[in-house]
Amino acid sequence: MVGGNTMKKFKDNINDFFRWVKGTELVELTDIDVQEDPVRPNLDLEFRTSYGRKIFGLKYEDQVEGIICVAFTNEIPTTEKELELMSKNSHLEKNESIAIAYTVWSRKRGAGKEIIQKLLEHTKQYEHIKRVVTLSPLTPMATHFHMRNGAKCIKISPTTQNFEYVK
Repeated sequence: MVGGNTMKKFKDNINDFFRWVKGTELVELTDIDVQEDPVRPNLDLEFRTSYGRKIFGLKYEDQVEGIICVAFTNEIPTTEKELELMSKNSHLEKNESIAIAYTVWSRKRGAGKEIIQKLLEHTKQYEHIKRVVTLSPLTPMATHFHMRNGAKCIKISPTTQNFEYVK
């Protein structure tokens, strides 16, 4: 009977997971606690919302369970300064073609992967956005996260790496 109880718990967990995935949505946020960001807490709220940059949350019921910050450029940055300049120029010139995810974190297991998938779905509705690329720290954790979620490493720089997701 122990096996039957274990199987029921497993099925319940699977059902809860699929209910969660189907129930999540990508929402635009205007305010977050930037100190919660494990990757780039140094970037203030004004930076994250200026010049077309956006903050998205993965919302389930009334909770935000993952956060991703995105800048829009027409080139691939390798530093935060390049990200700032490229996204400002692209916004002012209205020639954004690349969504650059420069930080992502989750408050619930699986939310990081899910918010990436929701961002990919979201960008499909914008014909001018041709690519989704990251500006990631040069860490094993970032490498593992993006490669495990289907991204391809396209560049390694002294302090960052860029991964590309297929839209």
